[in-house]
Amino acid sequence: MANRVLSLGLSVALLTALPLQAQDLNVYRGTQVSPQIERVYEHGLQYLVTSQEEDGSFPGNYGREPATAALAMLAMFAHGDDPNYGPYAKSIKRCVEYLLKSTDAGTGYIGNSMYNHGFSTLALAEAYGAVQDERIGPAVKKAIDLILTSQEKNRFKAWRYSPDSKDADSTVSGACFVALIAARNAGLRVPDNAIDDALKFYTDCQQPGTGSIGYTPGSGANGTATTAIGVAVYAYARKKDQPTFVKALSALKKSEDENGGGYPFYGEYYESQALFQSDVKAWEAWNDKRVQKLADSQNEDGSWDASLGAPLSTAFGLLSIALSYRYLPIYER
Repeated sequence: MANRVLSLGLSVALLTALPLQAQDLNVYRGTQVSPQIERVYEHGLQYLVTSQEEDGSFPGNYGREPATAALAMLAMFAHGDDPNYGPYAKSIKRCVEYLLKSTDAGTGYIGNSMYNHGFSTLALAEAYGAVQDERIGPAVKKAIDLILTSQEKNRFKAWRYSPDSKDADSTVSGACFVALIAARNAGLRVPDNAIDDALKFYTDCQQPGTGSIGYTPGSGANGTATTAIGVAVYAYARKKDQPTFVKALSALKKSEDENGGGYPFYGEYYESQALFQSDVKAWEAWNDKRVQKLADSQNEDGSWDASLGAPLSTAFGLLSIALSYRYLPIYER
């Protein structure tokens, strides 16, 4: 088996000198990854590698969106292999190239929506200090500056589809918010007020009766997805003592919706993070069911199908169980 290394961004050097087997590294990190998880995960990664185009994009629905390359790259990072020399290094390099090629050199805007921009910025922030490419740092800084200036112009102090949007929703805002947290973890400056203003938006989206988080202020919850996003952002901000978080977590645990609120794979991507950051015991029970569901529904080529298209669904699917490995810096508790 190829050597496995831990990547922790700027704060910890890559352990390239340690020829650890997968199970040894999992013990080092204090995790237990079952053979079933490893089979499912590696099968999914192989699909992403073999379906990737030479330019770093992917086929099918949303395949050419930068967010797909970003999330596929995150799924590869999350497995713990060396991003510069490991078995997925070539695919990671292609993803980086595609994200940089999709970036406006002047504004730092990645793709054609803040969905794309948020997920792409997150991926580049996780790559910063881990992938040997001096272009990543400046690209992340510009991308973060755009997120911050977009927030400043927004009357809700959050985000929607365009950098100039005056309205906001909890899903686009989730992508942008987590990118800010990842950038801050990587050593970039993110003002406290940017975090606080975004959290207030989620409080405004909370339903007083149920505690669930709506798509926009005053709207109903969009299945479990928007509530899970609300829980995750408060957890990543280390604000788990706030009433908004406590009520949203309670609502999330009470939910019996197992299909992401009509957005399968996307909803579970956030639900895994929300539960892991909030209640590890609850996450363990949820994760066991999720792994089995993915194992039962995985296609022969390693992919999963949904309305988002196979590449994006597969990336989201893998990331929904990636906390079993716990290698991505953003996943640190």
